[in-house]
Amino acid sequence: MNQPVLICRPGERGEALADAIRANGSQVEQLDVMRLAALPEEAAQRQVWLDFDQYHKIVVVSPFAAYCLSEAIDRYWPQLPVGINYYSVGRSTARILFDQLGVRVRVPPPQQGEDTSEALLSLASLSHLAHQRVLLVAGEGGRQVIADTLEARGAQVTRLAVYRRIYQPPSAAMQERLATGAYQALVVTSGELLEYLAKWCGQAALNQPLIVSSHRLATLAGKLGFCDFKVASGATPAALVAALDRSCNPKGADVDQGT
Repeated sequence: MNQPVLICRPGERGEALADAIRANGSQVEQLDVMRLAALPEEAAQRQVWLDFDQYHKIVVVSPFAAYCLSEAIDRYWPQLPVGINYYSVGRSTARILFDQLGVRVRVPPPQQGEDTSEALLSLASLSHLAHQRVLLVAGEGGRQVIADTLEARGAQVTRLAVYRRIYQPPSAAMQERLATGAYQALVVTSGELLEYLAKWCGQAALNQPLIVSSHRLATLAGKLGFCDFKVASGATPAALVAALDRSCNPKGADVDQGT
């Protein structure tokens, strides 16, 4: 029996990734080590929603953040404020905002790579932000690069956490797979998740193919001891499956590999 591909993306996005990998002919097992939970609404968050029309730009960093934002706007704004520009790191997030709120969302062009903060920050409309109020909708923790960069460009940034990541150990069966490298490849698109999983990875696992979604994650993978990592062109299912296919069927591959 062929070994499975291990993934750790939660929720609907995890199901979409699993379906794409299966459609490409591989078995999939979900590590199930993280879930996302919306934060209870407190006074500070409520005030941000009430002041929503005071922001010039809204930056949403993930699909779950987009869902949380959409639900809040439905509660507080029966008619969506006009004159706001929306941004997202990736197309999945943009699609949710369009479907839920009907807004057009600016995303990095494909040639700059999808689903990376750096690609988003390369957009010309985010280069000069003096006197601009920007709302950054995200989860607890995570990288500060977007907020820090926008502030350095002159923006007044409000970073609003709308959900948290809840981690749990892998099941005994999954711990065994990670300890022994009993899988075809591991797919990870989050630095926090990669660091969390690394503690269960034995040397055999560190030598197995690891698919990551950015060069930043590839650098982290090398520091954590992974030896065979490949960089996909983004975090979409199509990009990850393409990198997985070229990693596990390397003839003619052109995906970057860590050295």
